[in-house]
Formats: sequence, C-alpha cells, structure tokens
Amino acid sequence: MRALRDETERFLLRYKFGMDEVITKLSILREEFNQAHDYNPIEHISSRLKSLDSVVDKMRRKGVEPSFEAIRETITDIAGVRVTCSFVSDAYRIAELLTAQRDIRVIRTKDYIAEPKENGYQSLHLIVEVPVFLSTGAHPVCVEVQIRTIAMDFWASLEHKIYYKYDRHVPDELLEGLTDAARTAAELDARMERLHREVHGAPAHERRSSEV
Repeated sequence: MRALRDETERFLLRYKFGMDEVITKLSILREEFNQAHDYNPIEHISSRLKSLDSVVDKMRRKGVEPSFEAIRETITDIAGVRVTCSFVSDAYRIAELLTAQRDIRVIRTKDYIAEPKENGYQSLHLIVEVPVFLSTGAHPVCVEVQIRTIAMDFWASLEHKIYYKYDRHVPDELLEGLTDAARTAAELDARMERLHREVHGAPAHERRSSEV
C-alpha cells in the first residue's frame, strides 16, 4: 500500500509540475506586458489539481479501468490553469502567445466563445502538452487551460454555485435565468470592448496585422 501511495504521489506530481510550467509561461507574459507595454491583457491566473478520488470517479463514469496508463491516455484535465482577461480579444491573444511557444503542443481546442454551450457558457478551452524534465528524463504532461473574460468567469462561478446547491437538479426558471444572464454578460463584453477600442484604439498587434 505504501509503494502504491508513493507511485500515485509521483504520478500526480508530474501533473503539478506541468501545471507549474504553464503558470510560469503565463506569468512571464503577464510581467512582460506590465513592464514593456501600456496594457496587460491578463487580469488573473489560477490553477487546480484534481485529487486522485476525483480522477478515479471520472474513470468510473467513463467505464474505464483505473490504471496509471489509462488515466494518462483518457483524462486530460487533471491539471488545470485558468486565465481571466478583460476582453474577448485578450483571450484569443493569450491563447496565441501561449501556443506559439516551441515546447507547447496543442492537443485540442474547444472555442466556447465562438460557439457557446446551450446554457450560455463561454470560455476558450485548450488542452496542451508540456514537457516536464525530471531525473528520469522528459515526461510529456497534459494541462487544460481555460481562458475567459471577467464577465464569463463571474457567470461560470455563479453557475457552479447554483448547480452545487441544487445537486445538479436546478429548477427550470433558474436555468432560464442563467441562460439570460449569459447573454447579458456577452453583451457587456462586447460593449466594454467597443468602449476600450474607442479610448485606446486597436491593440498594436492588431494594427500590425491590418498593415500587412
């Protein structure tokens, strides 16, 4: 049991290190924007690491035998990083800067900003693979990166609390209210970005793109 526990801790530690690698990359970008640019698109960075119990529960729901190899091949969101931005254009900009780095491999992208979920949920989801260098060599690790605006994050936080309170059996009127609130949040994002552009103009990278 002790050997199994130690092996499990080492297994999850790789995901923590992979998560730390992505956080470091984003933190460097954030600090560079603070020092070298007049505007920082990154408002906040947070992270979470799934517990082994949570991973095993997910494997059970998928009908997959829980083994380290099966977990590695099936579960891609053990390590998660969330980036909160001011504007929608910022979300795409940060995704572009992160995935352009040579040691980052994009496994999957789900753009819930361009195509929101039925309930109104919006966010840009990336599954990226990053190498973790240990004493035993390089180990590729998957990390889920969610990039969203402040309004999207506020809505998602509220939705999570409501689903938790009602044990996922949310009354229809509350679901309708959530969907309506998601539309309002999207409208607010669009209005705030228009105001930002009127005051500051298009970001430098967008101006360069239009001049090419």
